[in-house]
Amino acid sequence: MSIVAIVTDSVASIPESIIKTLNIQWVPYFIHWGKETLLDLVTVDRDSFYKRLPTVKTLPKTASPGPGDYVKIYKALADQGRTDIISIHMTSKGSGAFQSANIARSMIADELPNLRIKVIDTLNVSLCHGWMVIEAARAAMEGKSFTEVAEIVYRMVPMTHMIQTADTLKYLYLGGRIGRAKHLIGSIMNIKPLIGMQDGIIVPLGQVRSRQRAYNKMMEMVENAVGESGKIKIAYVHAAARDEALKLQDMFTRRLTIVEDLIAELSPALGVHTGPGTVGISYFPVID
Repeated sequence: MSIVAIVTDSVASIPESIIKTLNIQWVPYFIHWGKETLLDLVTVDRDSFYKRLPTVKTLPKTASPGPGDYVKIYKALADQGRTDIISIHMTSKGSGAFQSANIARSMIADELPNLRIKVIDTLNVSLCHGWMVIEAARAAMEGKSFTEVAEIVYRMVPMTHMIQTADTLKYLYLGGRIGRAKHLIGSIMNIKPLIGMQDGIIVPLGQVRSRQRAYNKMMEMVENAVGESGKIKIAYVHAAARDEALKLQDMFTRRLTIVEDLIAELSPALGVHTGPGTVGISYFPVID
């Protein structure tokens, strides 16, 4: 058992096999679909969710876990004998999870004075958030200290990047998560917008006239960022569009030095804001 326990949420969208191997603890987000309340990746799976989403007229609402949800998992870890927890969450500018986790830490501080909890705001989403969790969990399993594991995450925050494209931004718009990319909503149907994250907020990165051009632009952006000899770890992320993610994987493998890659599908609580058909990358440079 690693010294430091790693906690996150379902929206990190980390493949289940990795979660199990690295013993990552996670809390589900909530999806409110009319009168129905679903637990992300617990009472709703990806396949059924993405088949149902395009058929509805009103977009489901999502909600971050509350302080009580984090109290429960923190206490469970303490009962297992853990004394150090690092809790890693998506951007606080797009979700209340970071705030809820901080409140939970305060709620149990007097009851469990020997339990150290560090709550970290990744200022990012999707597998950027997920990569930070993965790298933290690996470091914890290697026996690195509480401070060392936290420093790994903090170093990754400014250097982990997302680029994403979709057939439409209507889901982001309807869900109120459009950030500074609102002006792209009016684009004609054959325009493919590119979006990313900056300082925890969704920003526009450009627009092109086809998916292939969008993929080419992603490649260009990454090459410019890391250089010809740069090494990266990368996740090909999608929402009900695995074949498109595989196309991206083939392109990037041919052109860049990939130290590690994985394919991941967004959890429903994230996918409700992007919609099916979304494809993108989450990457960070590897420094030897």
